[in-house]
Amino acid sequence: MKVQKSTSKCGDCTNCRTIFIDENNNNMLLHHHHQWRLLSSEDSNNNTNNNNVDDDLEAQFFVPPLNFSMVDNGVFRSGFPEPANFSFLQSLGLRSIIYLCPEPYPEANLEFIKTNGIKLYQFGIEGHKEPFVNIPDDTIREALKVLLDARNHPVLIHCKRGKHRTGCLVGCLRKLQKWCLSSIFDEYQRFAAAKARVSDQRFIELFDTSSFKHLPISLSGSNR
Repeated sequence: MKVQKSTSKCGDCTNCRTIFIDENNNNMLLHHHHQWRLLSSEDSNNNTNNNNVDDDLEAQFFVPPLNFSMVDNGVFRSGFPEPANFSFLQSLGLRSIIYLCPEPYPEANLEFIKTNGIKLYQFGIEGHKEPFVNIPDDTIREALKVLLDARNHPVLIHCKRGKHRTGCLVGCLRKLQKWCLSSIFDEYQRFAAAKARVSDQRFIELFDTSSFKHLPISLSGSNR
């Protein structure tokens, strides 16, 4: 899946015209004015050429999980998916989910991933508040190995709110992609907002990427 972005914005929506194009089935996921739609290839061509997405009465609306965003080609992040989000997630064609909480996956979610052939990788990181935060280095490393394996893509990373544990894993991925720390922290803070943790950012800053040098880093967001 590749992404295109237009420049139009509305109100407080900073991402109101984002287009995700699924190269496998030629469908389009369109985020437009706080709503998501799935368009067929024919409708996608008509709407992108005519800039008239609101007139498409056949489009199916979806509800993304809390804090959903695209990290890179085939890599997504979010808060905990609810049943109302399942149709949206199904449209992504996920192969795997990286779940960063210790609690058991709910039965409804287990049924969803079983029905859709999605593999669940659970890395139980406790959700403590500062000053008692302890991000386990070895657990993040194991999750990164799963994340970097293209055979697991498309993949969704999520914790409870998609802020701290997810933010730490994505931040460490960005270090592997050679992002500068200021850009890594900007992205982390965009999701964590007022609840950004100094301890999380310190963990990302000190994370040693040398053990991953032998692994291919083929994602598109490198060297930012």
